[in-house]
Formats: sequence, C-alpha cells, structure tokens
Amino acid sequence: MKKIALVNQRYGLEVNGGSEFYTRLIAERLAEKYQVDVITTKALDYTTWEDHYTADEEDINGVHVLRFGVDKPRAADFNDFNGKYLTSGKRDIETEKIWFEKQGPFSTAAVRYIRENIGKYDVFIFVTYLYYLTVMGLPEAAEKAVLIPTAHEEPFIHFKTFETLFTLPKAFVFLTDEEKALVQRLFRCKDIPCKVMGTGVDIPCEPDEAAFREKFGIDGDYLIYVGRIDEGKNCPAMFRYFTEYKKRKPESPLKLVLMGKQVCDIPKHRDIISLGFVSEEDKFSGIKGAKCLILPSKYESLSISVLEAMSLSVPVIVNGICEVLKGHCVKSNGGLYYTDYFEFEGIVDYIFTHDREYRCMRENARKYVEQNYRWDVIMGKFDEIIDIVGK
Repeated sequence: MKKIALVNQRYGLEVNGGSEFYTRLIAERLAEKYQVDVITTKALDYTTWEDHYTADEEDINGVHVLRFGVDKPRAADFNDFNGKYLTSGKRDIETEKIWFEKQGPFSTAAVRYIRENIGKYDVFIFVTYLYYLTVMGLPEAAEKAVLIPTAHEEPFIHFKTFETLFTLPKAFVFLTDEEKALVQRLFRCKDIPCKVMGTGVDIPCEPDEAAFREKFGIDGDYLIYVGRIDEGKNCPAMFRYFTEYKKRKPESPLKLVLMGKQVCDIPKHRDIISLGFVSEEDKFSGIKGAKCLILPSKYESLSISVLEAMSLSVPVIVNGICEVLKGHCVKSNGGLYYTDYFEFEGIVDYIFTHDREYRCMRENARKYVEQNYRWDVIMGKFDEIIDIVGK
C-alpha cells in the first residue's frame, strides 16, 4: 500500500477554510485506498497562527494527522510589510523569504519533518501555493511532489519565488480549466503532467428549509453568503451593493443572510442577518431556502460553497472579475455574474421577474454539479496522478 502525505497549513474538523476543507475531503477519500498522513501545524486561527491544538498526533476520520508547532505567530507588521512590498514594484527572492516567514504559519519543525522523512512516503501532495509549508517544504520533496496550487489571479502569484517553485513538482492537480490556463501561462510548467479536477460535493443531511426559517426567524426571500466575512472576500462591497439596492428599492422585502466567522464590520441594517458559525444542517438548510447564493470575492480557485448551492438547485450570483466564478456561470447556465452595482441590481431584479428562466437556472445548476463534480471520477484521476509520481 502506497503511503501519501498531504501538506496544508491547517487541518481539523473545526477548520472551514477553502483549501483546508478541500484537503480534508481529499485526505478522507484517499485513506480508503492508501495510507495517509496529513502534515500540518497546531494553528487554528489563520490571522495569528498561534498554536491551538495540543496533541502532536491524532486520527481524524481515518486520517493520521501530524501537527507541528508554529515558531512564532503572524508578524504584527505583516500588513504594512505586505503593502509596501506589493506597491514597490520590485520583486526579489530574499524579501519574499521574509514575507513568507512574516505571513506564516512559520513552522520550521514541519519543514524539517518533510526533509527528514522523504523516504517514508511515496507521494507528497502540497495543497495551496501561498504558504510557508509549501514554499519551503515542496523543494525538499520535489522528486515526489504533487502541487495543488489553488491559484488565481492575485498579486502574490507574481512573486519571483514562484518562478522556480512552479517548475519543481512532478505533477499538478488543477481545480479548474481557468486555473490550469493561468499557471501554464505564467510559469514554465506546460510539460509537467497534470489533471484538472475539482471536488466532489456532499450534502450530508436532508436540508429542512422550514426548520431553518423557524429557528432563525427568517421569512420571505433572501440571498445567502457562506464563508469568512472579511475584506479578502470583498464582503464590504457586497454590503454596499445590498444596502444601495434596498435604498433604491425600498419596497423590496429581500434580505441578506450571512453564515461564517466575522472578520470585518457588518453594517447595522434590518435586512442584513448575520448568523455566525452554524452547524452543517443549518448551513445546507439555509442554502436550500435561499433565492440565490452570492459570492462577491474577486479571487477564488474553485469555491465549494458555490458548488454546494448549485447541487441544491440554488442559482448563484458571483463577481464576474473572478474568471473561475464567471466560468461556473457560463458553463452551467446556472448563475449570473456582475462587475458593477448596476449589473448587480439588474441580476437581482431579473431573478424576481423571470420565473421560467429562474426555474431553468435551478435545474441547470444541479445538472452542472452532477456532471462535473462526482467523487468517483475525481478520485480515479487522483489514482492516475499518484501512479505517475509514486511509481
């Protein structure tokens, strides 16, 4: 039986970030066929990277997890350092090395473990390109490395460090065609074997829209946002657009429901309802009852929440600046995208005035996920990648 190591900055049932949640989904399914270890840190909060977990090792849903301490939390001056570097226009590896250490999670023990245990594993799978564990760990295990970059167009992808890093893996896994096109355009890696696959979508419970509405006192139509509520997800713009819509359409009873950890300010508005972190049952029930799921982010490599909504026949409204999110809408005909306020307003008005088209969008969304995000197909592709790298 081949032994696989997955490397990600955070891991646990409490961790609901994009690449972290994706890593857990993949690890649990790989563990059905391979011996799987996850190499990660003891951090839970990505804004500080302070150690949270105490155990060095634990088993979670059949996956063996190795946790390593973080040498120091995210640097207090990281935001200032980051801003100055991005606006300087200059790119150099030495400054970027400082950048990665300041951003964190700075865990020299995790990287040392990778370096000292190369022979223990057949394949190392590094999930997401941007963090210290991948930047420092992948070169140590390059001859056995698969990189799942979760890359998208953002300033960091143009760091000089990545000009070399993206040439090192023995194989790539891309989540979308758009990601593959971006990476192969930016880096000398077209000859490296790769597969394009997203993630399967599981709905682990039977959503109960009525119970959700009763529990949280929500009636009428609502849009729903699921995920971290922060500036990085462009949430302030979503709030501005929604409040402007309500100002221009005072007769509209539409609400905006938020699910997720609050990191930025949420306006005080009677029709903006923030539920905080909710159970899986409440999450899926809330999505099922929504008119649409909205995702204002400019930078996404896949978006599991979008796929979950579509699997429940809930159309999506997304930021058209993000090629991946726009691609989901174009390929599925199960969502709409905007690039400014008036397009956003037009979309919201459209879904309430075109019932037949809205019903078609619901069906198209469901079919899109069924046809493109099945676990059996995805894990078959993983087997092929593992065979290439771990032969």
